[in-house]
Amino acid sequence: MQSLITIAIDGHSSTGKSTAAKQLAHELGYLYVDTGAMYRAVSFFALSENLINQGQLDQSVLERRLKDIAITFERNPETGNNEVCLNGKNIESEIRTLEVSNVVSIVASNSAVRAKLVEQQQKMGAAKGVVMDGRDIGTVVFPDAELKVFMTAAADVRAKRRFEELTNSGQIVDYADVLENVIERDRIDSTREDSPLIQADDALLLDTSYMDRKQQFDTLLHWANQELQ
Repeated sequence: MQSLITIAIDGHSSTGKSTAAKQLAHELGYLYVDTGAMYRAVSFFALSENLINQGQLDQSVLERRLKDIAITFERNPETGNNEVCLNGKNIESEIRTLEVSNVVSIVASNSAVRAKLVEQQQKMGAAKGVVMDGRDIGTVVFPDAELKVFMTAAADVRAKRRFEELTNSGQIVDYADVLENVIERDRIDSTREDSPLIQADDALLLDTSYMDRKQQFDTLLHWANQELQ
């Protein structure tokens, strides 16, 4: 019987992490966990409870309210994808808006939020056989993961991908706003004090600027198979 491994995929927003990680997990028969969706769920909660005003998060209130937040995943029978639920309600579509994107890095920089979600993520992947993507999976959540990948791409390429994704879902957005969001998220994610976005020393670098989805998936699968040999 083939042994199970932990696969940690980190990187910037809109690099194709979630899509490639999801495909890889399906191919290997592994559990897939989108940690970004978990932080988006907390961000959606904060917005819904008016804890963010003019870009400022009421951190003390959010920290007190963390006990009221239960994040789970449910399988969509039509797509086969795991979708995020907040306190039992499916909010998959609600967390994919630019409004949530504009605040998720602020929420994710809160140490209490990170501690709560990291603990959940470590429990989810305790038995190995997991593909998990996010910002600190290979550096904090699973520093001993057998395969670590850091995905990146040029900011304008990522903004174009994100813009197309949002408009294809029916949202009306401006490309300049999307690009500004991508650049600002990079800045916040990379400079925060708690678990900043950095490439782990032993992570393989995957620049997806000029790669299509199949090329991204094929590269990840090749690296995974090398670890599984």
